[in-house]
Amino acid sequence: MATAAAALLPSALHAQQGQPARRAIPSTREEIPIVGLGTWITFNVGNDPALRDECARVMAAFFEAGGRMIDSSPMYGSSQPVIGYGLQKLGRPSALFSAEKVWTSSGAAGPPQIEQSRRFWGVPKFDLVQVHNLLAWKPHLQTLFQMKAAGAIRYVGITTSEGRRHDLVEQIMRNEPIDFVQLSYNVVDREAEARLLPLASERGIAVIVNRPFRQGALTQRLQGKSLPEWAAELGASSWAQLMLKFILSHPAVTVAIPATSRVDHVRENISATAGPMPDPAMRERISAHVKAL
Repeated sequence: MATAAAALLPSALHAQQGQPARRAIPSTREEIPIVGLGTWITFNVGNDPALRDECARVMAAFFEAGGRMIDSSPMYGSSQPVIGYGLQKLGRPSALFSAEKVWTSSGAAGPPQIEQSRRFWGVPKFDLVQVHNLLAWKPHLQTLFQMKAAGAIRYVGITTSEGRRHDLVEQIMRNEPIDFVQLSYNVVDREAEARLLPLASERGIAVIVNRPFRQGALTQRLQGKSLPEWAAELGASSWAQLMLKFILSHPAVTVAIPATSRVDHVRENISATAGPMPDPAMRERISAHVKAL
């Protein structure tokens, strides 16, 4: 029993004064902050200059707070060029950890799509490219492994969302030398705890968590409800911070990527890395409390 509990304790969390906590990417031991920035829907603002500038302000606040990983996809509408606009406006911050995806049913179309994405971002190369929702995963993984070997990208990953296709994700994690897996995980969607998170730890695969708030549905549901008094024990001053602490306290999780279009929210999210993290008993308490509301 003690061994099982110990396995759930947060591992290898490192922090410097005034900076968000970091975890190591298992395949290289490179450390990255444990809260990143997603761009699904929130950065799909087209050519609206005011909204583009607001996204740039979100990115500025993210980097100022010590953030690094920004995640996007060709599936996300105008999010890629909006990221590129923000990076250019901010002087292309050196801290950026660029996480992109390939998303096309044609293996042959993968390389040109990745190159188009790179031009949208305006970066020399991506840090991470992931096969989005496992679409044509076999040819795309071969492309990405070749790009990694050539130094054109640094890391290779796969993604899934909303608890879909976990059996195939598990198969790929067991059989392919990927660096990252991206999946959905939060206080109410905990299927990944059964097999995928333990397997990531076993295989040395970094985990990116998407949909930490169920695309905002959880925070909206909790709006107006009082935060439990015991949340203060963790230094959590909002539901978002409490739910992020639940996610980030799992030792297999490397980074969570909440998406937002608001500067105050991006600062609030990164601040969730400060203070104590929940132990196994507190994790269960958080999940049960949110489910009951």
